[in-house]
Amino acid sequence: MGVFSGMDISASGLTAQRTRLDIIAENIANVNTTRDADGNVYNRKSVIFEEKDYPSFHETLLGTAGHVGKGVKITHIIEDKETVGRLVYDPTHPDANEDGYVMYPNVNTVTEMTDMIDASRSYEANVTAFNASKSMQLKALEIGK
Repeated sequence: MGVFSGMDISASGLTAQRTRLDIIAENIANVNTTRDADGNVYNRKSVIFEEKDYPSFHETLLGTAGHVGKGVKITHIIEDKETVGRLVYDPTHPDANEDGYVMYPNVNTVTEMTDMIDASRSYEANVTAFNASKSMQLKALEIGK
């Protein structure tokens, strides 16, 4: 395990959680978007994480010998096309159907805010781990004095 492995793992977590926060912000920004550039209703997006791969046999062997992983990566940003959006009766809206109902996105603000709190706490935990790793490395440098 290298000197900067802990920092690299925390940095990958910071990047992943920042992307997750960006997607959550996009969902909240489009909570009332009734159509996109293609004329479709906006669909809620989610980020899928996965552990970074071990590219070689040696690193896989180290992983099974009790060493920590290599961090996290974003594999997909998916759209939730299965959850139905909410129908609101507003016959004056330009996107209303023939019955006067407007289809709004399947974005729930409460769910998005809960996810945002979770992502920000995960981000803070990665910052704390990064700072702890940095502090340990600084203390190790002081040993030689």
